[in-house]
Amino acid sequence: MSQSNFVDYVKICCRSGKGGAGSAHFHRDRRTAKGGPDGGDGGRGGHIIIRGNKQLWTLLHLKYRKHVIAKHGENGGAQRRTGANGEDMILEVPLGTVAKDAETGDTLFEITEDQEEQIILEGGRGGLGNDHFKSATNQAPRYAQPGEDGKEEWKILELKVLADVGLVGFPNAGKSTLLSVVTAAKPEIANYQFTTLTPNLGIVNYRDHKSFIMADIPGIIEGAHLGKGLGHRFLRHIERNSLLLFMISCDADDIQSEYLTLVNELEMYNPELLDKQRVLAITKSDMIDEELKSELELELPDIPYVFISSIAQIGLTELKDMLWDHLNR
Repeated sequence: MSQSNFVDYVKICCRSGKGGAGSAHFHRDRRTAKGGPDGGDGGRGGHIIIRGNKQLWTLLHLKYRKHVIAKHGENGGAQRRTGANGEDMILEVPLGTVAKDAETGDTLFEITEDQEEQIILEGGRGGLGNDHFKSATNQAPRYAQPGEDGKEEWKILELKVLADVGLVGFPNAGKSTLLSVVTAAKPEIANYQFTTLTPNLGIVNYRDHKSFIMADIPGIIEGAHLGKGLGHRFLRHIERNSLLLFMISCDADDIQSEYLTLVNELEMYNPELLDKQRVLAITKSDMIDEELKSELELELPDIPYVFISSIAQIGLTELKDMLWDHLNR
């Protein structure tokens, strides 16, 4: 997934259409000089609609589109003809897109299914024609309602990556290397922090033609919940993962301490993240022998774990088995 093409946040100005005005027309024909009111209603203004599209994986197509404007509704006509509704403006987005109000920060809805549609900004209602206002005591109303004005509001669209397994770890913990080995994904890999700046997705092939999706997400740092490092951009994507795979290098100074730091960052950002299943992979284990592994096991957190080495292809089958087992519990 090209980093330059992956966009997971856009802020756009939405302007819905104005409703058409009702008509104050009176019926006239060759036989009728002074007929009753027959003004039709105005059409509603166009909505701004968000539609899910499973073929999309980025918000890139909306990055430079700062204004989205729907059409106005048409005015009502004679013979109780209702004006045409304003044309809706439909924005297609990837699954996992969350819509928010830019002013309040409130979440409006989330798109999770293909072709699912949600109105992010409603068009103005059409005005009523004078036919609605006639009565026994007011048989010739010469007025009708104007159309309701459209709305203009700033909205935020955020993409949360949809994946079965999300990789959680500090920068340079081996997440991208694992993804490149167990899937066909080709993330950028280098021996320095923050090589990964955007999420990478890959499909892991399992036994009997089964598979699951794994997401390599930018590395976390202490204070990420406060926005440090890649901060909220990273943590947002973890919310949509079914299972969290914590990855800590075997040469870490204190594996237990690193694990607790990672857990604390998740909890401070969103306590609900701790409800997800967690497993642990000790990476780069080709650098240690069995005796040192036994010593490290004494200080590991109390969650399922496996020692792996992506480069040496050690423990990867056991890792896949563990992930598949937890995903299908």
